Amino acid sequence: MYDVVLLTLGSERDAPGTCGSGGGCCGNSGSASGEPPAERCETPRVPVLACADALAARGARVDPVTARSDAEIDDVLSRLDGPPRPDGLNWPDADARTRLVVGTASDAQLRTVLRRLVRRYAPPASRRPADLPADRTVPDLPPVGVLPLDPVRGGSHRDLAAQLGLPRDPVAVAAAVLEGTPRRLDLLRNDGGSVTLDGALFGAADEGGRPLHWRGRVEVDDTLLSTGDDPLLACAIGNAGGYARLADVTLLTAPDPGDGLVEVAVAVPVVARSRWGRRRVRLEVRRARGRAVAVVPREGTVPFLDDGAEGELSRKRSWWTEPGAWAVWAA
Repeated sequence: MYDVVLLTLGSERDAPGTCGSGGGCCGNSGSASGEPPAERCETPRVPVLACADALAARGARVDPVTARSDAEIDDVLSRLDGPPRPDGLNWPDADARTRLVVGTASDAQLRTVLRRLVRRYAPPASRRPADLPADRTVPDLPPVGVLPLDPVRGGSHRDLAAQLGLPRDPVAVAAAVLEGTPRRLDLLRNDGGSVTLDGALFGAADEGGRPLHWRGRVEVDDTLLSTGDDPLLACAIGNAGGYARLADVTLLTAPDPGDGLVEVAVAVPVVARSRWGRRRVRLEVRRARGRAVAVVPREGTVPFLDDGAEGELSRKRSWWTEPGAWAVWAA
């Protein structure tokens, strides 16, 4: 019999996508002045209750938990700890009888939980153990069951569960968690202390929806996509394909969350002249794949979305791949 923790996150009312962008589980949980939000809402309960019933029907002991802070998330994750190690490091239990299901209203919420898993189990560089994979800074993180709480999105952006073909029906999610197999996936860590599961998109638009130019240096391993001199309309960093397209422009061609690489693209407007001397602007997309990427704004700040969480980049930020570091329960 398995113990299953069914974890959902408290979130700000009318603020989908902010969860995970700040220090707490609700991301930017207050205004710039530090005041708390005026009102909050709870996670949709119907799919959570349906999943809990389906888990219990299969013999699992189910503990539903709603976490509203990093500390409350950490309390849940501590149940996944392995036995004490001689080196004193926190380490996940490879044979744990406790399984975790995360009810997510957005990819940013799922990222919040993975960020706390990484903080819990990533050893300090000065205490790197011999049993850590050579190409990683974190051990194999415990598999996570993903319970999507929103319908499948249409348009150019689908959530990560849809991209991975994971079950969305609560009963099917319960079956995958108790009877399925772990599917290991790559994780992007960054030097800001967070993680990326799907991808990030840099750029902005004016009030009319027209993209605004910005300048920045973008480097993938030893490949320089932008020196910072060219005007950029967008930069996409893809572990998966959520930001593969921008309007009718293909940015990323084959992002794969299981190949150990990150795909990066920049969109550069290029002015060309026809044989009759007419000026024409075309969009040049430059792409590269590698293990690490760095983005350095040339001046000011650059708005971005990272797994749906909004932010602004004002200095260099680097991402690197952790191949196969996390896992989902799949049917």
